[in-house]
Amino acid sequence: MSRETAIARAQEGISDGSFRAALARRVAIPSASRVAELAPELSRYLDEEMIPLFQRLGFTTRLLEHPLAPGPCLLAERIESPDLATVLQYGHGDVVAGLDGWDDGLDPFTLTERDGRWYGRGTADNKGQHSVNLAALEAVIATRGRLGFNLKYLIEMGEESGSLGLREICAEHADALKADVFIASDGPRLALDRPTLFLGARGGVSFYIEIIARDQFQHSGNWGGLLSNPGVELAHAITALIGRSGEIRVAELMPEEIPANVRAALSKLKVTPLAGDPQIEPWWGEPGLTSEEKVFAWSSFEVMEMECGSLAQPLYAIPPRARARLQLRFPVGVDVDAVVPAVRRALDDAGFGKVVVHEPHDAIFLATRLDPDHPWVHRIARSLELTTGAAPAILPNLGGSLPNDIFARDLKLPTIWIPHSYPGCLQHAPNEHLPIALAHEALGLMAGLYFDLGSNGPAPLNHSTPSNRNA
Repeated sequence: MSRETAIARAQEGISDGSFRAALARRVAIPSASRVAELAPELSRYLDEEMIPLFQRLGFTTRLLEHPLAPGPCLLAERIESPDLATVLQYGHGDVVAGLDGWDDGLDPFTLTERDGRWYGRGTADNKGQHSVNLAALEAVIATRGRLGFNLKYLIEMGEESGSLGLREICAEHADALKADVFIASDGPRLALDRPTLFLGARGGVSFYIEIIARDQFQHSGNWGGLLSNPGVELAHAITALIGRSGEIRVAELMPEEIPANVRAALSKLKVTPLAGDPQIEPWWGEPGLTSEEKVFAWSSFEVMEMECGSLAQPLYAIPPRARARLQLRFPVGVDVDAVVPAVRRALDDAGFGKVVVHEPHDAIFLATRLDPDHPWVHRIARSLELTTGAAPAILPNLGGSLPNDIFARDLKLPTIWIPHSYPGCLQHAPNEHLPIALAHEALGLMAGLYFDLGSNGPAPLNHSTPSNRNA
């Protein structure tokens, strides 16, 4: 009944093939939430994989639904005693589309082992990650006969569609989701070989800007020099928002400062690209910031797509319109409601009144960041360090965006993420994969953590959890 036994039992799933077999079944279910004809696969993932597993582990299960959500959410609960602390966990079983372009011999919905990696859609995002956690839970229950804490596990089936309906589901079932702490696994580690905690996420908002100059294309030989070119105008308009080195020129899109303890936490970390990763371009982005501060503590404002005319079928004509989709990733300290109005004002002030700024077209994620000094952070970090012998990297927030604000702001929980992927995993792209060695280590980390959460070890639970300090 030891911690070491639980860790060894969890990691045996790699050597005996049981973990691979479970992940292969889950990858084979093409649960792409943005593909309309695959909608039945969302429920199938829960019915065939999640519900039987949770019930076998002694959880009660029920489906939570909302008209906005692409598929149902599953809430699984194992309440061992009202006197024990309660953990809320989260994962998502939907994936992005399979896409073309996978290497020869690889298929998005067939798990394939190659060069120490498991390839397949969802191996990194997020089926592989919650499969690690579930296998570790199973190992602890088998070792101890119980968890030693209460656990609620929420599996969403629409995260890749912007988590539509999740906020409403959590609001409707807020009492059922009450807990002392939120722990989840998604996104990448800081590096392949560096276990990581992140405590929130940057927010994200996307919107279009465009110029509509006229109704039709006009021949450039007849009208060139006489008619304005919306592509040229839009390109210049963008420079009123973003400088040539990537610096943001609209104050409302940036925080006023980086908190001292966030800067101190980031000073201990280093973003180091691996072979095959793009190399960091230090001249790009906000001047005076480190690479780590740029991606984890500051805003980035990007042109994601532009369209003007037709490159595929050139017309030798002045295009009538030009459009670009802009995306802002932002940390705590930026008012998302002020973003679009500020962009409109900046363009007007710069003389680009013809530019139309549309309202956000997709789901908006709000920025969250748990205080790095929160007791739950230290408690969980100590457990991971006991397992590996080295302190994990602690990121104040992820550089990307997640629906963390629902749990941090709406449910008012301290939120801690323990990712089981890495920056080069190719999530959302062909050849998505999970390194087997990373999965092996992650199984040990989570089994050790779950064991500690239910004992008086280095990460004891305290039902009187300090108040949440999410910003």
